[in-house]
Amino acid sequence: MSDPRPIEGATTVDRGWRSAAALFAVACFASVTNPAALLAIPFLLLVGAKGLRGFAMFAAIVLALLASVSGVTDAAWFVERGWALLLGGWFVALSLVWPASRPSTRALGAVFGAAGAAACLMAFRVGAWSALDWAITDRVKSAVAPMLEGVVWMRGGEALAPAVVTSMYDAVDAQLHMFPAITGLASMAALCVVWWSYVRLASGRGQEASSANSLSLLRYYRFNDHLVWVLVVGLVLLVTGMDEPLGRVGANAVVFMGALYALRGAAVVVFISGGVSLIGYVVTGVGLLLVPGILLGGALVIGVGDTWLDVRGRVAEITTDKDALEE
Repeated sequence: MSDPRPIEGATTVDRGWRSAAALFAVACFASVTNPAALLAIPFLLLVGAKGLRGFAMFAAIVLALLASVSGVTDAAWFVERGWALLLGGWFVALSLVWPASRPSTRALGAVFGAAGAAACLMAFRVGAWSALDWAITDRVKSAVAPMLEGVVWMRGGEALAPAVVTSMYDAVDAQLHMFPAITGLASMAALCVVWWSYVRLASGRGQEASSANSLSLLRYYRFNDHLVWVLVVGLVLLVTGMDEPLGRVGANAVVFMGALYALRGAAVVVFISGGVSLIGYVVTGVGLLLVPGILLGGALVIGVGDTWLDVRGRVAEITTDKDALEE
């Protein structure tokens, strides 16, 4: 899980708020359940480990405390907070042990660590996974009916077509089948936001674009190359048509690592192109709406290929050699 050394030549750019806003949106909209605990509890653990600094952080602590205890205390409420405690504990531990690593690396390590700890805990309790699956399913499906009623209200009382309602429930079922992978991605995003928020509140200014603090340098995003085997094993389990639970494990591994490799592929494209303009963001957004499979599939292929080709490292070496010859 070690983070590859950042590529030399990184510049200091105070754009962390843009990445933080995007990651906050991912944490909120990708989370299968209430994302408040994913943000609040790790933040409180981080403050407890690294200390309270300033009135602004005190106000943030109060908000985090309120968020951590809010909500209906059903089975899913306890699941959310238990996961957030495991996740935050691992993230704080990794931040103390490897403070120079990037927040995305620590977040990924925390997700794997918390998932392993949760798996070990459930292994000693018969029916624990079934109970967890039921709790998440009950929470999500109980929110579908009010959402449909809200859509009907906005349409002036006009009922939705049965095909639309069926497709919405099918989408919910697919989301529930993949909730471990989706929760992992939302957890990574939430931890990066938590770290960015703590650094900003503690320093009173924007982040520095360093390996320890930066969220803004998408072009340098990468992770341990050996994690490609998680994707490979997931594909094998998925393609061979393994029954539950192995088939579900394979599908979730593919979704989780596939999303990370797609992001890595996007980072390679941004690095080679030198950045993304406002028009580029608009074009990418339209493309994701019209042909999401093509864009995400292309980014995934580039990201996986970067595992062996190390495109950014090669470009950096060529640029360095060229500069040396010119001198």
